[in-house]
Amino acid sequence: MAINADKLNEFLLRALVDFGATFNAALIRIGDKLGLYKGLAAGGPQTPAELAKRTGTTERYVREWLSAQAAGGYVTYDARTAKFHLSEEQAFAMADDNSPAFMPGAFQAALAAIKAEEALTERFKTGEGLGWHEHDSELFVGTERFFRPGYAANLIAAWIPSLESVDAKLKSGALVADVGCGLGASTILMAKSYPKCEFSGFDYHDKSIETARLRARDAGVGDRIKFEVASAKSFPGQDYDFVTFFDCLHDMGDPAGASAHVHSRLKKDGTWMIVEPFAGDHLEDNLNPIGRAFYGASTLLCTPASLSQEVGLALGAQAGEKRLREVVTSGGFTRFRRAAQTPFNLVFEARP
Repeated sequence: MAINADKLNEFLLRALVDFGATFNAALIRIGDKLGLYKGLAAGGPQTPAELAKRTGTTERYVREWLSAQAAGGYVTYDARTAKFHLSEEQAFAMADDNSPAFMPGAFQAALAAIKAEEALTERFKTGEGLGWHEHDSELFVGTERFFRPGYAANLIAAWIPSLESVDAKLKSGALVADVGCGLGASTILMAKSYPKCEFSGFDYHDKSIETARLRARDAGVGDRIKFEVASAKSFPGQDYDFVTFFDCLHDMGDPAGASAHVHSRLKKDGTWMIVEPFAGDHLEDNLNPIGRAFYGASTLLCTPASLSQEVGLALGAQAGEKRLREVVTSGGFTRFRRAAQTPFNLVFEARP
């Protein structure tokens, strides 16, 4: 065996970065829960003692946390003053819940997902699935916190306007179904922007539906949204003008069956909007940081979720446009196109 020392060291450095990142995911969650990022953003440059006082925490723990955050580039350290602060970019990503770049929710979801490691190790041997409902409850909250800022930034401003005649239809009043709605973030965003529409949100997870109802009430749109427990292949209602699937089609055991059901529930001139993780059609297209994150999530969450259901097609989070087109058109849709995209999402328009 001939080991190239330079290549070995390059690989070990990459592994060391991941080793540190594994610890840092928990540290980010701690900082998020205790308001440490928000405290830094609000107070400007601070010593560990000052931040601890501001956040009601203990200086020694905060000092170690700040040191780790500075080493990872999540916090900025000024050696002249021995104080820590967040740059505008760091604050935008770590301390502003409404920022489209807000990241703590992603780490919350990832930490919840890895709690299923032991169960998934067995699934690798048996081939059985693991449903979303079988994961730690933090997963649902973290996933919503991760996706919601991107939806808030793009859904009303860019994605819906990219669809043929949909924005005008919603403004005049339409019947809308949001399938796989989770905690209701996407449904509530649409209801607040299109007050003349009637909305139904469907998800198979009963606890998520309970939370969605509460959030709709708190947002003042509870009278215009009906949240119900239902699957993508059985949700009720007829003659919908607009049906939406946000980052969930690839999680379904029978996405082709879901496509056929949507087709049967839409008006003849209705539209189905499908938002999916960004992916190319070939593995080599996705061997990059975004693909790595989505393949990781897909291994722990999306693929097991699909395998836990009937058919178990297991598209995975990196299915790509070509494969998604095949699934959607197999359900009877004759028109399918990419309407919009971001670095993290593909937005498709399907019509009967």
